[in-house]
Amino acid sequence: MGGEEKWCVVTGGRGFAARHLVVMLIKYGMFSVRIADLGPAIKLDKDEENGVLGEALKSGRAEYVSADLRNKAQVLKACIGVVVVFHMAAPDSSINNHRLHYSVNVQGTQNIVDVCFKLKIKRLIYTSSPSVVFDGVNGISNGNESLPYPAKHYDSYSATKAEGESLVINSNGSNGLLTCCLRPSSIFGPGDRLFVPSLASAARSGKLKFIIGNGNNMYDFTYVENVAHAHICAERALASEGAVADKAAGQAYFITNGEPIKFWEFVSLILEGLDYERPRTKIPAFIVMPIAYMVEFIYKIFAPYGMKVPQFIPSRVRLLSVSRTFNGSKANELLGYTPIVPLQEGIKRTIDSYQHLRAGVQRERKGPSKAELLLGNGKVAETLLWRDIKQTLTVLAILAAIYFNFIATGFTFVTSLSKLLLVGSVFLFIQGKLPQKILGYKIEKIPESKFHVSEAASHHIALSVASIWNSAVRDLKSLCKGNDTTFFLKVVLSLLLLSIIGAVSPHNVFAIGLPLIFTSFAVYDKKEKAIDKLALKALSFGCRLKSCTTAKISNRKKKQ
Repeated sequence: MGGEEKWCVVTGGRGFAARHLVVMLIKYGMFSVRIADLGPAIKLDKDEENGVLGEALKSGRAEYVSADLRNKAQVLKACIGVVVVFHMAAPDSSINNHRLHYSVNVQGTQNIVDVCFKLKIKRLIYTSSPSVVFDGVNGISNGNESLPYPAKHYDSYSATKAEGESLVINSNGSNGLLTCCLRPSSIFGPGDRLFVPSLASAARSGKLKFIIGNGNNMYDFTYVENVAHAHICAERALASEGAVADKAAGQAYFITNGEPIKFWEFVSLILEGLDYERPRTKIPAFIVMPIAYMVEFIYKIFAPYGMKVPQFIPSRVRLLSVSRTFNGSKANELLGYTPIVPLQEGIKRTIDSYQHLRAGVQRERKGPSKAELLLGNGKVAETLLWRDIKQTLTVLAILAAIYFNFIATGFTFVTSLSKLLLVGSVFLFIQGKLPQKILGYKIEKIPESKFHVSEAASHHIALSVASIWNSAVRDLKSLCKGNDTTFFLKVVLSLLLLSIIGAVSPHNVFAIGLPLIFTSFAVYDKKEKAIDKLALKALSFGCRLKSCTTAKISNRKKKQ
């Protein structure tokens, strides 16, 4: 840095891509860097303490400021004395909270623009997203910047990002401010706390065995250092004098690695690099869509209580099965951007940075969750908590078949049972007639032993039935004595509950009860602490209400 010291500010400076930009700016020595983020103070990771960032903070070449974009006074304080703003702050896209996204992506961006005008800041580079031109349904192949915003975005994050992008582009040229917007596609690399960790977690729990769609959908993934490099290229282009800056300013740019790859091939390379098996079984998207719609319906019910957007909803299923590739020639021509790290090298660096997530690496065991304990920590828990996706989907398919063939038809219990036995008999007969191999595929025969009940098992069943009977007789004797009022109330309540359950039609059990069971336990497993906290609050409120009511009744009695 020659001459007068120049400062830049990076909003959301502790985010994934922003951290890499901060380090790159410090290394290049172009500016002193002000890191703006929500935290009251900066907390460095171990590798940062003695690295480029730690040294810069000690020497004064970098500083941290706590700032909430929704507070204009804090934004003003963060931007005083800077010549460039790299606006990278954005809320978590997985929380589909329109109010939050609008307040940050739109109102926060407007605050940035207003402060830039007031302080006569020269350049503003806004980090947007390719999702601003994605409708959540139709794929994009080699899309360029002429693509319009869709009539309706698939989530609030994309919609508000598009609004923020429009604000920045429309502010170009006012009060001497030059702006541009970057749309980096599917960022990956070291320091990512979402994409790779979620892949490893899903693979570890057996949830990544399937390919959604035909597996041929193409994607543009962008290594995080290339994203940081693109921001610096954009700033240099706007800082140039004359025609270069005039052409570059007021534009949006797709940023990619320039190496489109099949989405599922990319996922497989990451998984194999971490010693997990690549997904191989292909499931057409239209088959999983009904389940995705059901999950989305459950989400809409629980969203007001803090439930995050599930991964398995229709828009996410489409993201996994459609192509999203973009043409980066405009960024190359007007910003001078070309990737500095090739895709394969980026994948290698990413894998090397996540050695702690490799398959087989010992992790601290936290024990079974409360949901697992409630369900017996066995096959039922694995199914209802979606631990084994294949097993859960198999059970759902069987239940769906039972519903559509025996419940929805309106048959009586006897008729349904006879139909079920008929289908079973036909299946067993045909399966027994099939040859050992068909077109090279081995047909697994059901052995006779599967239907045989051993003498020991029969004896155990008989003892269990006798034990239940004797226990029931003891309870009846106790009831006949009339001494145990508590036990009597328990019996009455149990029978009332049984009568209520008996009044529920099989149709309602399948249509309402089963989806509720398959989602409620899974939700509790993920949100155990939040739900327990809410339950404690409700219990506490109930206790206070009871105390107040009791006190009021007592006071009235005293007055009488």
